Amino acid sequence: LKLHTSFTRTQLSLPPLRPPTYIFYNMASVVGGKGSFMLAAPDKEYKMAKFEIGRPAPGPEDVAIDIVYCGMCHSDLHTINGDWGNDKYPLAPGHEIAGVVRAVGEKAASKFKVGDHVSVGCMVLSCMACGMCDQGFEQHCAKGSCGTYGATFPEGMGHDDCHGTPTQGGYSTDMTVHQRFAFKVPEGMPLEVAGPLCCAGITTYSPLSRHVKGKKDQHVGVVGFGGLGMMAVKIAKAMGAKVTIFSRSNAKKGEAAALGAELVATSEPEAVGALARSVDTIIDTVSDFHDIGLLISTLKPVTGTLVLLGGVLKPYELPAFGLLFSGTRVEGSLIGGCDLTQE
Repeated sequence: LKLHTSFTRTQLSLPPLRPPTYIFYNMASVVGGKGSFMLAAPDKEYKMAKFEIGRPAPGPEDVAIDIVYCGMCHSDLHTINGDWGNDKYPLAPGHEIAGVVRAVGEKAASKFKVGDHVSVGCMVLSCMACGMCDQGFEQHCAKGSCGTYGATFPEGMGHDDCHGTPTQGGYSTDMTVHQRFAFKVPEGMPLEVAGPLCCAGITTYSPLSRHVKGKKDQHVGVVGFGGLGMMAVKIAKAMGAKVTIFSRSNAKKGEAAALGAELVATSEPEAVGALARSVDTIIDTVSDFHDIGLLISTLKPVTGTLVLLGGVLKPYELPAFGLLFSGTRVEGSLIGGCDLTQE
């Protein structure tokens, strides 16, 4: 699920402050500090509590942002629950952030000004110097990108007194972030919809821009019709593609039709079989283990590609002969780089 609900600073009706109090400096933590607030999980139980925190003034390359909205992502739940190995608490999730620039560092002033509407997504830092970063793949940084929450703030990237402390996300009143990882919200776009575009939006846009954008007569399959799936359908349709949704049942046929897409239930093998060798690209958004062999059979030979987006821990079983005789491909895709996110 990608829950496009948000909270505003004035809507933060939170429980009483729970000791101890922490400061989170440039989205990383040091002891002490006041002036800002975050909604954080003290442990894996997901019982959110109010913490008073501190954020720094921006450095030369930084932007300070008053957070107005933060979307809720299924990744927030996975991370707090420890499903993906997180052991850093208290933890404030949130990487679908939208807000207003409050202050700008001198080297960031050519890109941002006070009052600009901006958004922040799943990363807040990378080395910005390796081959991957130079090519616009900051999410695949050779030294590891720094996640907006649940990551460890790196050494030698400014604010060294934060080295080794956990990053904290957008369930907070404000944050400070390097200008490279803040994105201008286009004029006229409602601020409340900007945050999800930096997570669900870029996660689906990235593979669609590689495989579908600019091509004619594309047939895109979308597995799962939750938040990510719905975003994938909208973007694929905007690129001119025919879209077929693979869902567990026919319950969402009406919603699919409203977006101009067809829906096929994976519980009906004959209906899926009728699509054999007809789909150019499949965007698989499901975050739980499922059979991908049947999906692969619907891909066009040689050029067909299945793109996995879901963070599924259990390894998939691949039909070796099916891949050999069709020449189809299976790949993973992780969000997208900064330039592509702004695009």
